[in-house]
Amino acid sequence: MGLIGKILGFSDAVTAVGATAANVAEVFTPNATRRLELAAQAYQAALAEAAAEFQAAGPGGFDRFVNGLNRMPRPLLALGTLGLFAYAMADPAGFSGRMAGLATVPEPLWWLLGAIVSFYFGAREAHYFRLGKVVPAGPGAGTAAGSDGPAGGGAAADPAAAAVAADNPALRDWDRGRG
Repeated sequence: MGLIGKILGFSDAVTAVGATAANVAEVFTPNATRRLELAAQAYQAALAEAAAEFQAAGPGGFDRFVNGLNRMPRPLLALGTLGLFAYAMADPAGFSGRMAGLATVPEPLWWLLGAIVSFYFGAREAHYFRLGKVVPAGPGAGTAAGSDGPAGGGAAADPAAAAVAADNPALRDWDRGRG
């Protein structure tokens, strides 16, 4: 009650009556603030449980094997092309026979092969794009994946993005977990 309650000496009694009225009212109508606090605590507990459940233990042996297989097509294509040149030099008659066999392959089959190879490499690039890794266009252009770039945990290429990440602890933790 303010000054008048202190002068008349019944401020403690008024406070007690008010607290009692609030407690009686909570019997009939739940406290909305307390309900929100409990809901927030339950949400935080659920988030903590989900975070604990999805803590990565690292890739297993099968994951490493499949990742190794996924890295093989480009080197195999490059080395296979060089191998064709070596084969043409070592056995010209055998090479020309095999190339004559390739000439009989129908054009739609070549289109299908091109589509498969294009989708493979396109999906690979889309995967790296979704991860946010920047692939350099040439020497010194962009930031290679795994170095001090946006995906590597260092300074971001965009100063505005770096400022947002610096102000947001959740983004900093997420960015550290990606590298």
